[in-house]
Amino acid sequence: MSADTVRFTAPLQAMVIEEGYDPIGWVPLTGEAADAVAGHELVRRLERGKRRGFGSVKVTVQVGDSRWQTSLFPQKTGGWFLPIKKPVRLAEGLEEGEPVEVLLELH
Repeated sequence: MSADTVRFTAPLQAMVIEEGYDPIGWVPLTGEAADAVAGHELVRRLERGKRRGFGSVKVTVQVGDSRWQTSLFPQKTGGWFLPIKKPVRLAEGLEEGEPVEVLLELH
């Protein structure tokens, strides 16, 4: 199955989930990138007859030289949430608030 691809740039955000642990890094998907993901999710839901857990979408992500698989999650306020693992943030020298260039393959 060929994957749809989405390119976008967005600022790295950080969120503390639990005190005493490192913040989680994430990048918001909005605008055209979010619309492309939402359309992809709708087609997959219609094909399968159900949503994936939490409405997530499986993706392969490329940021710089780092490539990994994860899921995107819808945000209550609209758009999507892309988690960025700490090893990737360190390997790519990503800092909170800086723009991150992302290539997604939607599965």
